[in-house]
Amino acid sequence: MTVDRATVRPITLARLVELTHACKSDPLTTEDVEDALEVSHRRARAVLLEALRIDLVRIVDQEAEEESYELTPVGRRFLDAILDEDWSTVSEILQTRSPHYGAFIDVLEDVQPISLDGLLEELQEASSFEAYTFNQTVIEVVGDWAERLGRVNRNAFTGTYYSVVRDTVPSNFPYVVLSVFDDLESSAGVNLQQRYLSIPELREHICERLGCTRGAFDEALIELVGQNVGKLELSGAPIDTGAKEARFGIKEIRRSTADGLVSTAQSTDQVMAGVEQFDKQYYYLAVHDREITFDSETTP
Repeated sequence: MTVDRATVRPITLARLVELTHACKSDPLTTEDVEDALEVSHRRARAVLLEALRIDLVRIVDQEAEEESYELTPVGRRFLDAILDEDWSTVSEILQTRSPHYGAFIDVLEDVQPISLDGLLEELQEASSFEAYTFNQTVIEVVGDWAERLGRVNRNAFTGTYYSVVRDTVPSNFPYVVLSVFDDLESSAGVNLQQRYLSIPELREHICERLGCTRGAFDEALIELVGQNVGKLELSGAPIDTGAKEARFGIKEIRRSTADGLVSTAQSTDQVMAGVEQFDKQYYYLAVHDREITFDSETTP
């Protein structure tokens, strides 16, 4: 069985996790993998080939009549990290072992934020002398891995990719909020200035500018409003508000166990959340006074 291939196979993280868990005790043949993952022979081979390339599994005996596969030390680290829900370690393993994932992360750090088409051009240029190549499908596959592992975000409104480099906000957070607020307000047109702007849209653009997690934004915004009562105001929204709709979904991951097989539950939600305070969801932010203060030391 050869692992040579210029492009990455369209394999989800869930399949790689299921394979490593299935192989954790005894070597498995391709038929064993079919049964364990409940997939076709062709799909089982595809998962095995990609896992071989990433060094999660290895062939036990090259000379045997029927090949069987066992976990490598890298595969065991990968599975242990999944069991611990240590997504940053999972990402580090993939960045080291998968040439496509590693190139995706490295190039994005230099050119972010960037559209899918722009990123494709950059990756094709960066890999022009390599044995591997990129197309849109490859970016969508490794981009999905990176988003779910929290290493990369994709703006749910514009589709631009950017690296997530912090889980807190910097001290200039209030100035970034006002700047993005102004940008979004001006984009509505001179005669369409809005006092209340969508928090989901603010979140996406602010997180892109700061490279922070969405959770960090939510915590900081609640704290910022609390420190500037009367100057900033949170507002609710009707059930059918357009503030909840996004062009691209927010991708998440968590460890799950189905029928005794460790896997990952992966969701993609295009219904955006607001920020929550006292069990109530707020979807809009109003700025009544621009002279605001922020003590970042009080944020969780």
